[in-house]
Amino acid sequence: MKLIMRSLCILLVLGVTPSAGLLGQQRLLVVGGGKRPPDAVKSFVAWSGSERGSILVITWASAEPDASFDALRQELSTAGAGRVVHAPTAPLDDAKRRQFISDLSVATAVFFSGGDQNRIMDVLADAELLRLLREKYRSGVPFGGTSAGAAVLSDPMMTGDADLKILDGKKVGVRAGLGLIPNVMFDQHFLVRQRHNRLFGFILANPAFLGIGIDEDTSVVIEDDRRLTVLGATQVMIAYDRGGNKGMAVFFLRSSDRFDIRKRRKIG
Repeated sequence: MKLIMRSLCILLVLGVTPSAGLLGQQRLLVVGGGKRPPDAVKSFVAWSGSERGSILVITWASAEPDASFDALRQELSTAGAGRVVHAPTAPLDDAKRRQFISDLSVATAVFFSGGDQNRIMDVLADAELLRLLREKYRSGVPFGGTSAGAAVLSDPMMTGDADLKILDGKKVGVRAGLGLIPNVMFDQHFLVRQRHNRLFGFILANPAFLGIGIDEDTSVVIEDDRRLTVLGATQVMIAYDRGGNKGMAVFFLRSSDRFDIRKRRKIG
């Protein structure tokens, strides 16, 4: 009983309600852009607490934040979400910054819109905001993102700069990202924009990383930073360096396929 009460106290200090998820149980929705798969959105809303939840939508990446928020609010509400809150738009002055911290403290889920991931990290040059977001995820609050909002979940993250005609990690633009799952690089709009060489090049230059390339209209849901399930219309590519002279392992996964990120193998 003492352990349970202590855990609840920690949750309340972090601004997390028990319905947001069990302490330490990380859950992530990563969408490759395009249409967001309805089953994936429903899972995210359920994670948030459904009608009892409060989803904070962050549109810092978007050049049209109000339009981005309206589209996401409609989808999330249709999937059964309770409150869908638009985070203060960038740039953040002192008042907006305080409001964002307040909104984040009561959020039961956080979702990043598409646009330009560099704009997100420009805001998160504020080290305290970056820390608060990472702590929120570690506390058990589900996070999600689409397109640029997917890219920013890695650390480092793809900036969008690359020479797609060659395999050269030095030609792949990266910068610090949110980094919710260690040693995982997400790439988005993957098959339709032929970004294979970008991800392969990054892995060759950073062999400790697992590369996850997510196509448009497709997503991965990840639980406990380990159990990955594909949901959506097309495919996800997963690749990693097997070490030594063994070369690179490459998997193409379709909807409902599962993968163990830690053991780096398909499940089932």
